[in-house]
Amino acid sequence: MASLGVEKAGFGYNSIGSSVRERKMLVIVLLRSLSLLATLAAALVMGLNKETKTFVVATVGTSSIKVTLTAKFQDTPANIFLVVACALATFHNILMLALEIFGKKLDANGNRFMLISILDIINLTVLSAGAASSAFMGELAKNGNTHAQWNKVCDKFEKFCNHGAGATLASFIGLALLLAVTLITNLRLRQATNNANGNASV
Repeated sequence: MASLGVEKAGFGYNSIGSSVRERKMLVIVLLRSLSLLATLAAALVMGLNKETKTFVVATVGTSSIKVTLTAKFQDTPANIFLVVACALATFHNILMLALEIFGKKLDANGNRFMLISILDIINLTVLSAGAASSAFMGELAKNGNTHAQWNKVCDKFEKFCNHGAGATLASFIGLALLLAVTLITNLRLRQATNNANGNASV
């Protein structure tokens, strides 16, 4: 009877532990999917960001001299970096979602958690650098810099700047979600390590 009670208690504990792990996985999948959508939106919006306008630069008699200028994301290395960083983060999240959902069949020991954690941190670093550089250039485009004699351009290419601001905001949202995923993944990795050490000591 005593052994039966211990077995029942152990079964209940395992069931609770399994339920907690499943909830954590669902939270990670949800947050990672939202991060994927945010970085994908940022990459597409910035990658397609382009505006062409015609300006009058001089008037000779009754004739106006006009020039047509095009603002596009390729003109600024920071914007190119943001597109690349968001594209990498999107691809990374797709791979990690596949590992979360199907990885258990390939990795019963849970070694994939270490790989996921390392890749998350790498992509988190790249994405934060891309978002920060884009935000800096966006502020410069909006307000200029009188000390360096850099003129603002958002008063002339308003649509271009609005799309750039939206892409930068989306990248920061994706960054925040990826940060949350990384924290949860590291906590899960720590718990798995502690469990493994506990089993080894027993």
